[in-house]
Amino acid sequence: MIEGMLYVLSNHYQRNIAWRWGSRLWTILSMFSRQTEENSQKQADDLGRQFTEIFIKQQENVTLLLTFLEEFDFQVRWPGVKLLTSLLKQQGPQVQQIILVSPMGVSRLMDLLADSREVIRNDGVLLLQQLTKSNAAIQKIVAFENAFERLLDIVTDEGNSDGGIVVEDCLLLLQNLLKNNNSNQNFFKEGSYIQRMKPWFEVGDDNSGWSAQKVTNLHLMLQLVRVLVSPTNPPGATSSCQKTMFHCGLLQQLCMILMATGVPADILTETINTVSEVIRGCQMNQDYFASVNAPSNPPRSAIVVLLMSMVNERQPFVLRCAVLYCFQCFLYKNQKGQGEIVSTLLPSTIDATGNSVSAGQLLCGGLFSTDSLSNWCAAVALAHALQDNATLKEQLLRVQLATSIGNPPVSLLQQCTNILSQGDKIDRRGSKVQTRVGLLMLLCTWLSDCPIAVTHFLHNSANIPFLTGQIAENLGEEEQLVQGLCALLLGICIYYNDNSLENCRKEKLKQLIEKRIGKENFIEKLGFISKHELYSRAAQKPQPSFSSPDHMMFDHEFTKLVKELEGIITKAIYKSSEEDKQEEEVKKTLEQHDNIVTHYKKVIREQDQHLEELKQKVNTLKSQNEQLQTAVTQQMSQIQQHKDQYNLLKVQLGKDNQHHSAHSDMLQMNGMQPEEISKLRQEIEELKKKHEVLQGQLREKDSVIENMKSLQSETGTTEQSSQITAGLEHGNELHRELEALRIQIQSQSSDISKLQSEKQELLQQMNRASVPALGDSGAVIAAKNSELEGRLLQEIKELKTEAKVLSEEKALLQQHLDSVNSTVAVLQNEKSQLQQEVAESKKEQDDLLVLLADQDQKILALKNKLKELGEPVEDEDDIESGDQGDEDEEEDGEEED
Repeated sequence: MIEGMLYVLSNHYQRNIAWRWGSRLWTILSMFSRQTEENSQKQADDLGRQFTEIFIKQQENVTLLLTFLEEFDFQVRWPGVKLLTSLLKQQGPQVQQIILVSPMGVSRLMDLLADSREVIRNDGVLLLQQLTKSNAAIQKIVAFENAFERLLDIVTDEGNSDGGIVVEDCLLLLQNLLKNNNSNQNFFKEGSYIQRMKPWFEVGDDNSGWSAQKVTNLHLMLQLVRVLVSPTNPPGATSSCQKTMFHCGLLQQLCMILMATGVPADILTETINTVSEVIRGCQMNQDYFASVNAPSNPPRSAIVVLLMSMVNERQPFVLRCAVLYCFQCFLYKNQKGQGEIVSTLLPSTIDATGNSVSAGQLLCGGLFSTDSLSNWCAAVALAHALQDNATLKEQLLRVQLATSIGNPPVSLLQQCTNILSQGDKIDRRGSKVQTRVGLLMLLCTWLSDCPIAVTHFLHNSANIPFLTGQIAENLGEEEQLVQGLCALLLGICIYYNDNSLENCRKEKLKQLIEKRIGKENFIEKLGFISKHELYSRAAQKPQPSFSSPDHMMFDHEFTKLVKELEGIITKAIYKSSEEDKQEEEVKKTLEQHDNIVTHYKKVIREQDQHLEELKQKVNTLKSQNEQLQTAVTQQMSQIQQHKDQYNLLKVQLGKDNQHHSAHSDMLQMNGMQPEEISKLRQEIEELKKKHEVLQGQLREKDSVIENMKSLQSETGTTEQSSQITAGLEHGNELHRELEALRIQIQSQSSDISKLQSEKQELLQQMNRASVPALGDSGAVIAAKNSELEGRLLQEIKELKTEAKVLSEEKALLQQHLDSVNSTVAVLQNEKSQLQQEVAESKKEQDDLLVLLADQDQKILALKNKLKELGEPVEDEDDIESGDQGDEDEEEDGEEED
């Protein structure tokens, strides 16, 4: 029957009976619909599949159906759209392949989105949904047929998130086009379509009464954002979309929804997951998220508010998982954020007033609460704060906790091991295994690649016996996971042991394993981790998605750590002591090599910076050189232009002399010459004035030198007079030079006066020659004029050269005067110093004379008193005569000898 209907439909098409096409299509469509309604779902699917197989057995039927879709008639196009949609639902891949190879097959279907009739347009969206499922080739063709532009226009026209089911259908189609299709994602980003998504998330202040359709639409919109920044996308494409979302304000809009009140729980959960992936691994977005504050009094950061929800056991499970994922994404490849979180745990940064709650306090509170899910979430969050950051692992060892009143504080590491060792003794809500698994994951992350933390852990003598005891016991299947993690922790203590503790050296720990556990048994217990089903689930994707809290055992990043360490620990267990020593030597050698490489990298970096600076200087010099060369070129061209103008004027002047009459030449010469002569007179007058000024300055200097000479006669000491004499000799030399210059200037002034007299004679001759020149013949006048012109030009040249020489000599005189001024200033300074020293010496002499006079008066008074007392007193004259007599007697004695 179906085959007959298809034959009739093909026959009507060939005969171009358009009004019957629609009725036949409706008949076929009604037959298919009736079959699916009257039977059970399974039977309906089987019948629909058989119907589709019969229909597509001949590809011409699908091609004919595509041709019908080109008809604008509603009765033909609409049933055709619905029939093709049904075919795609039943046999999607086969129908997709037929449409793909049909000429302009996909383009014909894209025209449905531009249909003005909403029924056909909306059914066209549903058709494209089925067409684009799991077919990357068709997805690319649809995207490049301007599907993004059209679909976003429909979403906007329908009211964005407030729209109806049409918005939902458009969003589902957009997800089909973008999910796992890197080419379309790149096209979507480069087409600036991400910016058009921002209005979707503009929710008002009144968030009460959300309709079910609005919740569905907003949920799909958030999922569409996550498709663009999914961790499974290529890192470069994800990073580019993350930056675009920040710059266009989409991330800010999502954070506003995150901090808003009255938002439905499922929308809030999906928003947290979306923000998580928008900031994951993007430093710029992570920094912005760290600055977001909740609208509370006092204001709290968004991170603190989210962590409060995570450790609150009354919050929904999916919401707590979303907050944990958000915190993990905030810390992913974010050492700055890791440092900020760990700093809230350190003693120097804890708020002593207790007015605010920090992220570190919330994590510690969750870590040691009686809720096992809070224990696990806090342990995993704290482990992410230490991921791949050895510095923070060492700093976290400083954290001290007050356990109870009267007891000394214990370290965070010790408290974790204490809770781990107590195990079943603590009454908890939820799975007790979950708490132990979380603490063991935290300890493994903390101790890996941190020998100092391993040393602190081994320093507690109870830790190694506890681990070996847990591994050696034969426990149930539920406890095997704890045994595997204990084996991993013990293996980390061996591999990252720096042998600083004598009782816990690598070799002794290996011997302990061999005696109490056995190497094979230890490796078997270690393998329990990777063989566990929950481990495989967690390793698939970064987002923690669990069906129930009991399944929440492993973290995605921790699975990477286990995969990295499992083989290393296995090799370390079987290694001998000699191999360990060799490995340590190799490590030391590699460390030295790394230090050398680091040093050379630093040197190379400095040299590169120096080279960059030199390159910049070279570029600057090159630009300056080019500017100077252009300036020189311009000046050369200007000089050449002046030369050309001069030659041209010279030629023109010669022509004028040939063609004009002698009388006009004479008048022109007489008109131009007085101006030049007046200029020369002014220059000569200026030179005379300057000459007189220089002579006045010379006279002043002569008077200063004379004063210096008189100063020489007044000074008393030999050294001072020699210095002044030297200065005066230098001044005399300068004076002689000035006299010679004065004579030269006088001779030049006489030459100038001669030139002036000659100039006057020439002027008189010219005036005398001007009257008879009118009556003489033209030849005689021309000869005299040329002779006079030549003489005048020559005299003018000589005057100009003389003026130039005078100006140069004036400059030399000025230089000499400057040097004389400096010498005189030095001599004046020396004179003032000498006068000061002479005055001081005179003052000292006067003081000495006064003292001597006082001394003589005192001696005379004492002598008079002695005489009054009857004592014999000799006068100075008597003493001197006595001394002279003694000397005469000694000389006589020597002569007699």
